Amino acid sequence: MIRPIVAYGDPVLKKKAKEIAADHSGLQELIADMWETMYEASGVGLAAPQIGLSLRIFVIDARPFAEDGETEQEKKQLENFKKVFINPTLTEEGEEWSFNEGCLSIPDIREEVSRKDVVHIHYLDENFKEVTETYDGLCARVIQHEYDHIEGILFTDKLSSLKKRLIKGKLEKISRGEVDCDYRMKFPKNKKNRR
Repeated sequence: MIRPIVAYGDPVLKKKAKEIAADHSGLQELIADMWETMYEASGVGLAAPQIGLSLRIFVIDARPFAEDGETEQEKKQLENFKKVFINPTLTEEGEEWSFNEGCLSIPDIREEVSRKDVVHIHYLDENFKEVTETYDGLCARVIQHEYDHIEGILFTDKLSSLKKRLIKGKLEKISRGEVDCDYRMKFPKNKKNRR
């Protein structure tokens, strides 16, 4: 089932999400809904807070970024990077690098964001099996972006105060639903939410 994506300004996007228990009711349905919702919106990642649920889970399918890989190894890694992350913990290291990011909850805004180039992540997969992995490059970036969502952090929080002031009006319009997008959204300051 395709769920509406929560727009900028909704309090759920600024809240640290809660861990998921192994017996969480409807977990497999939730995961299926997250995949379907993400693909419908042409995204590469989606975190539960983006569909209004304060839960520590996100999904990533980085295939659309495969062409952007700098090496054949990175292209192959991106092509095969489709995973569910439940209750993850993350450490970052390495050099900072900037990349133009966007977010399904903040349509029509893209900005340069600096992130570390290596992440170590410990998480549970969709079968609640423990996994520990290390990623670099674009995979690391997408993981950090989605992990931030379950920590209550948006990519706009990482911008300079000048950049934040420059996009403040656009963010307000998004929260009121004054934005064109071709996927279902729920706007916190619009009583007549779309679709």
